[in-house]
Amino acid sequence: MKTKNFSKLGAIIMLVLLFGSCQKEQQNLGDKSLSAKADAENLCIVPVKLFAKGFNNPRGLKFGPDGNLYVAEAGLGGTNYTIDICPELQVSPDGGGPFRGSPTGGRISRVNSRGVRTTVTENLPTVVNNDGSFILGVADVAFIDNRLYALLFAGCSHGVTEFPSGIVRVKPDGTHTVTADIGTWQVAHPVVNRGGDFEPEGDLYSMMIVDNGFYVVEANQGQLLKTTTGGTVRRVVDISASQGHIVPTAIDYYHGNFYVGNLGTFPIVDGSSNIYKITPDGHIDIFAKGFTTIQGLVIDKTGRFYVLENTVTNEFPAPGPGRIIRINHNGSRDVIAKGLSAPTAMTMGPDGNLYVSNWGYGGAAGDGQVMKVILNNHPHP
Repeated sequence: MKTKNFSKLGAIIMLVLLFGSCQKEQQNLGDKSLSAKADAENLCIVPVKLFAKGFNNPRGLKFGPDGNLYVAEAGLGGTNYTIDICPELQVSPDGGGPFRGSPTGGRISRVNSRGVRTTVTENLPTVVNNDGSFILGVADVAFIDNRLYALLFAGCSHGVTEFPSGIVRVKPDGTHTVTADIGTWQVAHPVVNRGGDFEPEGDLYSMMIVDNGFYVVEANQGQLLKTTTGGTVRRVVDISASQGHIVPTAIDYYHGNFYVGNLGTFPIVDGSSNIYKITPDGHIDIFAKGFTTIQGLVIDKTGRFYVLENTVTNEFPAPGPGRIIRINHNGSRDVIAKGLSAPTAMTMGPDGNLYVSNWGYGGAAGDGQVMKVILNNHPHP
């Protein structure tokens, strides 16, 4: 995934807070609706508040078995130039290359119920693209039992020889062991359709655990991968083969199937992102259309979908127009939160509320936030 840089407008974002029952405003969306019965989008703003701050480009986030929230942070970028260390694996300027990386500076933070952040480790990779506009590194986190795993954007083509693009286990003392070298596997098994921004070691964006296996969304080449704890990698589906260069990003799992949302390419076209249903054997269909720049996807226990849109009504990412849409059981859609800036990921908490990585890029050191979207005590169709 590549984005365009922007400056932060003010020290804190403004979010609309409405209390009591949701107020709904009908908007005509034409053929963007989920079904013929849902030809309008409802506006239903719920309270959103700052939960935690002090992050460096926060990305994927998950609650751990200890009840704390764990946040992947891409860091602040490195200085090791890829051309100097692996000229045979260069990413083109269209893909943001050549990159500069560092084996340290990528971070995982732990946040307690009071919103207090502490560092689990900051000895993970961080990478910056060629023009300095976008930083990558630790992309996501996940747990198997009490074991913490991190998904990394790394590898030689990104200026990091000490870590592969892949998955590492992070031990309680902050040290790590490599679980899966996905980047090397991707070099040997490229997808069918290769765009001008092709990255040989891929762009690992998000992951989740199903039956003690890692399911990883790779954004650049466009695929869903499965990796075991023993390091075996296989492709569930080459999304690019049937859908083209759509830049898949977000994933969740519900009733035996995976659901994946895509970011799309730039300039942004409103309504051009979709949610795809993917079966375990790799069959893919479009489940819902008409979204924009999807970067988070959560399905609650009753089957309602929450879709995090990074930017709407702009050709390029900008501060302020991020929002969350809920797809209800009857097919209608609610915009439940607006005013987010550079949101990059979303998770459901054990309290039934959503938690969003905000200012996931574009800010200075420590500008990243986690916002709490309060769903409790608000009606759901």
